[in-house]
Amino acid sequence: MTTTVAPQSSTRPAIAAILVVSAAATLFLFWLIYIHPAAAASTDFAFLPALNAVLNGLSATALLIGYTFIRAHRIKAHRAAMITAFGFSTLFLVSYILHHALHGDVRYPPHAALRSLYLPLLASHIVLAVIALPLVLVTFFFSLSGRIPQHRKVARWTFPLWLYVSVTGVITYVMLRLAQG
Repeated sequence: MTTTVAPQSSTRPAIAAILVVSAAATLFLFWLIYIHPAAAASTDFAFLPALNAVLNGLSATALLIGYTFIRAHRIKAHRAAMITAFGFSTLFLVSYILHHALHGDVRYPPHAALRSLYLPLLASHIVLAVIALPLVLVTFFFSLSGRIPQHRKVARWTFPLWLYVSVTGVITYVMLRLAQG
């Protein structure tokens, strides 16, 4: 007797693994930023926050280009743009971890202008980044495994979240820089 397994049930282990990896990455980042003491701060790596903003901006740009390509039914170009956005986001994450390992958390000056706008923007950025990570990975999994209908369903949520996180990453960097003088 042969039984057929529905394609969706075969995705469960992969999605479970993505959720576990995403949770572990999120917990690691919270530990790194809020608990782990920073290493000796070095001015040699003072460029990392600016690099992070550039990588976020490049990711947002690649996302918008990828969106334009898929609207024009240019599948190969869309895939290349999305892989590029993923690459920029991955480089951002590595640079972000390095920055926080070396310098710890950078706080917005208590009496600086726009603090009442910065903190909610940063909070939304952080919360949505935590949500976006597994969505990005699931969206890529569906695309790369040829599950295009599932990819489309998840991508409708992933794209705006990922774009928001990328853009607000740049905005929060600029706001912090301006507040620090």
